[in-house]
Amino acid sequence: MTFQAYLDNIKAKTGKTPEDFKKLAKEKGLLRPGVKATEVINWLKEDFGLGLGHARAIWDTLRPYTQK
Repeated sequence: MTFQAYLDNIKAKTGKTPEDFKKLAKEKGLLRPGVKATEVINWLKEDFGLGLGHARAIWDTLRPYTQK
């Protein structure tokens, strides 16, 4: 499965794009420097029912914002 296919499946399941998740993560305080992948992945799994692979795909889109 391609990375884009993961993102397409996430949008189909949740109705949210990576940009939507970025906004939600910012509101939750998850775009701070040094945030751990586990924290973001657990949030995505618990709040949106994403599986590990799909949660990691979203993490990959958010990671640049956690390294500032």
